[in-house]
Amino acid sequence: MPELGTKVDLPVMPPPTDTCTGKALSVRALRKTYAGVTAVDEVSMEIAGGEFVTFLGSSGSGKTTTLMMIAGFCDPDSGSIVVGGRDVTRLAPQKRGLGFVFQQYLLFPHMTVWENVAFPLQLRGASKAEQRRRVGETLEMAGLSALARRRPRELSGGQQQRVALCRALVYRPPVILMDEPLGALDKKLRDQLQTEIKRIQQELGLTVIYVTHDQEEALVLSDRIAVMRDGRIDQFDTPQELFERPRTPFVADFLGAANFLPGRLEEQTAERTLVRLDTGGLLTARPQAVADGARVRAAVQPGRLVLCPPDDGFCTGTVETVTYVGTLVRVTVRPVSGADTEVVRLELPAGRAPALGERVGLAADPANVSVFPDVVPDPEHGG
Repeated sequence: MPELGTKVDLPVMPPPTDTCTGKALSVRALRKTYAGVTAVDEVSMEIAGGEFVTFLGSSGSGKTTTLMMIAGFCDPDSGSIVVGGRDVTRLAPQKRGLGFVFQQYLLFPHMTVWENVAFPLQLRGASKAEQRRRVGETLEMAGLSALARRRPRELSGGQQQRVALCRALVYRPPVILMDEPLGALDKKLRDQLQTEIKRIQQELGLTVIYVTHDQEEALVLSDRIAVMRDGRIDQFDTPQELFERPRTPFVADFLGAANFLPGRLEEQTAERTLVRLDTGGLLTARPQAVADGARVRAAVQPGRLVLCPPDDGFCTGTVETVTYVGTLVRVTVRPVSGADTEVVRLELPAGRAPALGERVGLAADPANVSVFPDVVPDPEHGG
């Protein structure tokens, strides 16, 4: 059996795409209500063949309901779902030909690993020779060949999840849907399987739609992320764009746990935006589309703030807490001016922590500062 992570050459079978648009999956104005409550509200997206897309959001944001409608386990009230140019909106799940990996492994306990993985091929009438070839290739790719004759009860949680992934991969579906497949595993194993899933997806050119509430997992795995709230997509973009250039306060807070610094937009040019903070300091941000003089909140992530000498940055404050978390130190600073001002949170490299009670200045690269109209974000509100 190859070591975990060893590359195994397999025939790449690109997923079918709509020859007119080049898209593997199109979701158009999808809507779903339950007892008058809107769970998914006019969701639309286009997903290219070979793309890894994640639906990210808190409980109740609509991410799983959207996935279930794509899978066929839940009927939309309106809208359409097109896979490879074929409208599957009203087809039964088994007629859509999609792969599905659940958080619960749902392996047949009386079958061996080999038999579990072969089962989808048997349903499709594959010959014995084809089953042997496909199952053998898939188990080898996942590093499970030596476990082929074991039953699920003889496997660890991580091994069972890899078997479930193999079962979804073995017949090369056009799109694979994954509903929080790593949620029941410990962090070390999750990190390991994230690497495996991404490697397999890239090697085979798979189209994957993945649901998670874990921001780090979404950033690691995805080509694009749909950040969902209240049944809608707040922003659908690459991980870098979402993290570096959030378009809404919700995205800035949910993905980057941003500090929101209240103030007033003082000046704008083509190169920069100046915000006069309520604490009195002047903060420079990248160009923004906000009216001059408007009340605003400048958003900057804790990891993008740096310490500087007092009175040199956009804010001067006193260090209130210092928390060691391994490679990082989390610091809170209480501004010395401005009534009822919240603390500012920083994440600094370990070994560079200031002392409790120390007076420090705060600075930020303007490229890392976003400015929004003065709307207070609700960190607890997941939609």
